[in-house]
Amino acid sequence: MLENTVVQSKSKLAIRAGFVYLLSLLVIGALLFSTSGSFGFWNAWLFMGALFVPMLFVLVYLLLKEPDLLEKRMKSREKEKPQKAYVILSVAAFVCIFAVPGFDYRYRWSDVPDWLVVISTVMMEVGYGMFFVVMRQNRYASRVVEIQEGQKLIDTGLYSIVRHPMYTSASVLYIFSALVLGSYYTLIPMILIPFLLSIRVVNEEKVLKAGLPGYADYMQRVGYRLIPFIW
Repeated sequence: MLENTVVQSKSKLAIRAGFVYLLSLLVIGALLFSTSGSFGFWNAWLFMGALFVPMLFVLVYLLLKEPDLLEKRMKSREKEKPQKAYVILSVAAFVCIFAVPGFDYRYRWSDVPDWLVVISTVMMEVGYGMFFVVMRQNRYASRVVEIQEGQKLIDTGLYSIVRHPMYTSASVLYIFSALVLGSYYTLIPMILIPFLLSIRVVNEEKVLKAGLPGYADYMQRVGYRLIPFIW
């Protein structure tokens, strides 16, 4: 009976995760190809492959090995007011980020050399790899800012270098995505991502400092939030 319940729970989680995955693929694809006016926009195909192929492997891994963590990553309803504002601003930035490269391709604004596109693709994968490592190191890595029941402080691995390595990895992934998409102009809205993340971090640390035992001391030991030796 318990085994059947677990299987049903995993099946529901797989359906939810699959729906979000396909919706993300369709929305990003629609933004890129509608603004470019051409399915010959090869940088868009490269970007989508570099993003959605590893994402699929990570989703399958989490579903099979870490379903509880995948469940946490599926949460999206923020409780903190500053985080709700962050979500709204992030959606606006998201639309700009995936609309600009299409227009750039259509009107030939940028001329990003192939070698830089290749290097940026590698760096984008490095950012995604870091993101996956952080999820493995911190089983409390929810998408929403909250203190979970039984949550413990994580201060090893990448968390011993910066206090928010997941946001660091996301910044690397996003910034190099602009060059993978062959657009210098996309770097302009991309700059909004680290800025928005910094606002999120300040509020998140207030929540963690108030509710997570040991976090105040951890802030003293690890002095950098996102970028080593800078901030």
